[in-house]
Amino acid sequence: MAQDNNPSTSYLKQEKGYRDRALKMYPWVCGRCTREFTYSNLRELTVHHRDHNHDNNPPDGSNWELLCIYCHDMEHAKFHEHVLYGSTKPKELAPATHNPFANLKKMMGDKEA
Repeated sequence: MAQDNNPSTSYLKQEKGYRDRALKMYPWVCGRCTREFTYSNLRELTVHHRDHNHDNNPPDGSNWELLCIYCHDMEHAKFHEHVLYGSTKPKELAPATHNPFANLKKMMGDKEA
């Protein structure tokens, strides 16, 4: 029996494996638009890799979310634009340090109501 070393065939087998597992794990609902799916339109529900790494398929499914084909396309377009025009690292925001009421007592002086 000949071994199939075609990369696209290998990818299709891997995709079928994690897709089958994700469909058994999660409700058939798009994680973005909340559209519900049945057997008749299940082909329009895709498995999205949250970290965009198709080789990262943990057994607990923590890197997957089910998205309809439209939301999946939007998610990849958004990621592509982010890579082109922005950083690939999440932006870290410093905690707020300004206290607008720090000098309130001084501003009010010794006034009594």
